[in-house]
Amino acid sequence: MAGNSQRKGAVRKRGKGNTAGSGGRVRRGLEGKGPTPKAEDRPYHAAHKAKQAAARKPAGGPGNRSGSGSRSSSDRSRTGRPGSGPEWVIGRNAVLEALEAEIPTKSAYVAEGAERDDRLRDILKLAAERSLPLLQVTRNELDKMTGGAVHQGVALQLPAFEYAHPDDLLAAAIEADTDPLIVALDSVTDPRNLGAIIRSAAAFGAHGVLIPERRSAGMTAAAWKTSAGAAARIPVARATNLTRTLKAYASAGLFLVGLDGESDTDIAEIGEASGPLVLVVGSEGAGLSRLVRETCDTVAAIPMSGAVESLNAGVAAGIALYEISRRR
Repeated sequence: MAGNSQRKGAVRKRGKGNTAGSGGRVRRGLEGKGPTPKAEDRPYHAAHKAKQAAARKPAGGPGNRSGSGSRSSSDRSRTGRPGSGPEWVIGRNAVLEALEAEIPTKSAYVAEGAERDDRLRDILKLAAERSLPLLQVTRNELDKMTGGAVHQGVALQLPAFEYAHPDDLLAAAIEADTDPLIVALDSVTDPRNLGAIIRSAAAFGAHGVLIPERRSAGMTAAAWKTSAGAAARIPVARATNLTRTLKAYASAGLFLVGLDGESDTDIAEIGEASGPLVLVVGSEGAGLSRLVRETCDTVAAIPMSGAVESLNAGVAAGIALYEISRRR
């Protein structure tokens, strides 16, 4: 009969290795635990921390005041837009030029074992004269801080630029002893042009410079250097919506003059140049954008010979500001 056979292997042996049943424990462990939570709902996920940080932001935002952003420096640091956070100046020539131009500096770093040459000696000398400590870090640490850029063993970290609020810029211009004069830039993306225009604005009596938050150069190290220190003497405001801010300035009584090479009106023929004025400068290539051009009360040009099609935005702004200053 089955089970009674004495043949080897006919009867299953019992012994070590035979275990009792799990009582359903293993089966229950294999059952699903429901849908996976969203990333923002997992306490240790970066998305959860970002959600909490956003919830802690104060009420109100860029649209609370006409044509501009919030004045909170902490809010600006979270925007991620160009110019809103610290910037690095790297390389021996660039660092030396930045120190010579007295660009504001947050921190200075030198890599351990950096090869000494005349440039590094001059950097150390200028840093000592400005009482700027040079923090010594490993080359790997400096690589990480500068994003792997070629730093040649030395780097500067600039502080976030403190932009003025467009409303405060207007108020200061109105309260000044002379008629308000503000320079607005439309899509000027070269920081060197921005720095040159700031320098010309300070030289010819303008009360400030207005730039848009998007599609525009910010106050980078290159802009600081080109301004030759003028950025520390004249306010630079940044508007969330340039067109809306210009309309607000017009409502306050300022005459808007756009500078565009395609106009038939000579800048010297603008009768309102001696009164409250906003000079709007467009980019060298595209000029003024359509909405900004339509917002201007008039558009003027700088007469030139036919051999040259256009001027650099910084040069054009300087010539126009000189003419306005002369008329005043």
